[in-house]
Amino acid sequence: MGDKRDLDPNRRRDLEIIAKLVNPGDRVLDLGCGDGMFLRELQLQHQADVLGVEIDQDSIVRCVGNGVPVIQGDLNDDLDYLPEKSFDLVVLSHTLQETRRPDLLLKQIVRIGKRAAVSVINFGHWRCRMQVAFNGKMPRSSQMPFQWYDTPNIHFCTLQDFRVLCGTLGIKIVAEHPIAARFPMLTGHFPNLFAVGCVFVLEAE
Repeated sequence: MGDKRDLDPNRRRDLEIIAKLVNPGDRVLDLGCGDGMFLRELQLQHQADVLGVEIDQDSIVRCVGNGVPVIQGDLNDDLDYLPEKSFDLVVLSHTLQETRRPDLLLKQIVRIGKRAAVSVINFGHWRCRMQVAFNGKMPRSSQMPFQWYDTPNIHFCTLQDFRVLCGTLGIKIVAEHPIAARFPMLTGHFPNLFAVGCVFVLEAE
C-alpha cells in the first residue's frame, strides 16, 4: 500500500505538497512508505528524522537499501506500538482507501502525530461522475487506473465525505490543499468537483 515511485520532476503533486509541510529536524512517520524514496528525500533535503511502516517485504528491502529505517506492519492492525505524539508529522498518501477501516486509522494517526498529512483521491471528480453517468461503468483515471475487479481500493470517497468523517471523529482539518489536473481556479472554488485529490492537514481536537 502507498507505493511511492522514484521522485522526479513528474512526481505526484501530493508528495510535493507534503514535503513543504516538513520543517528541519521534524520526526516524520510515513505509513505505507513503499520503497522509501520519499522519506529519503526528506532526510536529505529537510534533515528530517524519518521512519516508515510497510507491509510488503520487497519494498522493505528497497527501503533498507535506500538507507531508510522501516518496520514491517499492517495498517489494518492496531498501531498501539507507536507512542502518542511521538512524531511531528504522520504521512498517509494515497493509502487510506485501501484500508479496511479508514475511520479507525485516522483516529490512530492523529494520536501518534502532532499533525497528519493525508492525501485523498477524489472519487467525486467530475470525470468520475461523467463516466458513471454516461458509460454506466465504474470510473478509471490516472489516480484510479485499476479495473473494478482487481483494484486495491476498497473504500471510495469524495472530499466532502472525508470532511464529514473528520467531523464525526472529532478530528480538526487545519488546512486543505486541493490538487488540480485542469481548471485550477475552479478547483480552488469547487474542489469536490474539480480536484483529482487533496492533501488534508489534520490535528486531534
